[in-house]
Amino acid sequence: MEGNNIVGLKQGAQNISMEPGGQIELSGAPLETLHQTRAEVNSHLCQVKAVGEELGIGFLGLGFQPKWALSDMPIMPKAKFEIARNYMPKVGSSGLDMMFRTCSVQVNLDYGSEQDMIMKLRAAIALQPIATAIFANYPLKEGKLSGFLSLRSYTYTDTDSDRTGMLPFVFDSSFGFERYVDYVLDVPMYFVYRNKRHINRTGMSFQVRLKRYLEMRGADGGPFSTLCALPAFWAGLLYDDESLRCITDMIVDWTSEERDMLRRKVPVTGLKTQFRGGYVRDLAENLVKLAKERAHGSWFLE
Repeated sequence: MEGNNIVGLKQGAQNISMEPGGQIELSGAPLETLHQTRAEVNSHLCQVKAVGEELGIGFLGLGFQPKWALSDMPIMPKAKFEIARNYMPKVGSSGLDMMFRTCSVQVNLDYGSEQDMIMKLRAAIALQPIATAIFANYPLKEGKLSGFLSLRSYTYTDTDSDRTGMLPFVFDSSFGFERYVDYVLDVPMYFVYRNKRHINRTGMSFQVRLKRYLEMRGADGGPFSTLCALPAFWAGLLYDDESLRCITDMIVDWTSEERDMLRRKVPVTGLKTQFRGGYVRDLAENLVKLAKERAHGSWFLE
């Protein structure tokens, strides 16, 4: 509850929240297998469909709101969203679109040691544009072609640069827990939560903890098949020692300029983005093949 409003639901280790523009977000429980993830997502979608039918509404799994202008979007009654809504226009031109009109599928993967974190984070950052290209699913904005294959991912190129980007320092030889914490300590806050209140602290820095998992945000929201394939993709690549070493070797000489180029161009040209004499499609095919060979539950990637 926030005031008199229901703003979230909890069931066991699962949480459901309403995002700024009414997007429904399931934060799933930590699970051991892709099959458990599939069952959890299927159960959630069945619940959402049942409630929606009672209300006479349906839900779409898309990366960007297909019809409504930003001014048409509803605003969920949460104090932290009001703080962010006022701050976002100060730090980029697309922050409000990101908040209210986008939807992604996110995968959280844990790590076992500092070195494991370093390898996985480097691989995850380098390959996010490839995941974006594979799962890009909506080119429309307000009912018309936008010129982008993933308009959602494009919005992040001009949304609060303190919280977005390819983090080039992650690829420095000195990178580790301490360097990452130093970075996060300098990231300006939006708010602090004290005595059940969100207090505006935009622009100020504050100590934080390092999460025990890495969050993959590269993929557009999508249908049930996407919700299951994306965890299989990342788990197959990063949870297997051999595949992680293969990826580490593959990206070791990618330059910061090349990683930034992929981030900029993939939202526009997707799998047809040119890279090192070939196309992102070539990389994607090799990565999906590797993930299928290594993921327990690889049939999700068929």
